[in-house]
Order: sequence, then C-alpha cells, then structure tokens
Amino acid sequence: LGVKCSVEAVGHFDPITFDPTLVGRVRTAAEKLGYSHMNIISGAGHDACWAAKVAPATMVMCPCVGGLSHNEAEEISKEWAAAGADVLFHAVVETAGIVE
Repeated sequence: LGVKCSVEAVGHFDPITFDPTLVGRVRTAAEKLGYSHMNIISGAGHDACWAAKVAPATMVMCPCVGGLSHNEAEEISKEWAAAGADVLFHAVVETAGIVE
C-alpha cells in the first residue's frame, strides 16, 4: 500500500507523587460519602502536576462514559460530576478545618 508511519516524541512528563495527606482526605471523603474510589496513575500533564512542584496538591478524577478521556468525545454524567464535586468539597472542608 505504500503507507509509511513515523513517531516523534513531543513531550514527556515524569510521574509525580501527590501530597499523601491530601490524597488521604480525598479517599476519606469518598468513603464517608459511600462512593467507590481507586488510586490511578495519570500520564497527562494536568495543572495539579505542575502545582505539586511548589505546593501540596492532589486530584479528584471522575469516570468518563465508556472510559473515553482526553478526547473531544469525552463525556461525564451529571451524577458523576456531582459525586466528584461532593468529594472535593468535603476534602477541602476537612483540610481547611471548617466545622460543618
């Protein structure tokens, strides 16, 4: 067919470890709220990865419909978005020491 292909690396991100205290607060919030959770490794260059170089950081990830992420067809349900926001809110409140 005469088809040729070449691959060129255009970027590389070394893995980073997020702040264990903040990761724990996100995990605890998910557990208290009854949401499933898991630790994942993200290879994308999220802003939190850069912020983690100068301040404690973590991320809350929500599942995408069909597992498709970082694509124009990416979609998230309203329920998953609400659950992610709920977890983030509770983790922030705990971190700030705000009493509910």
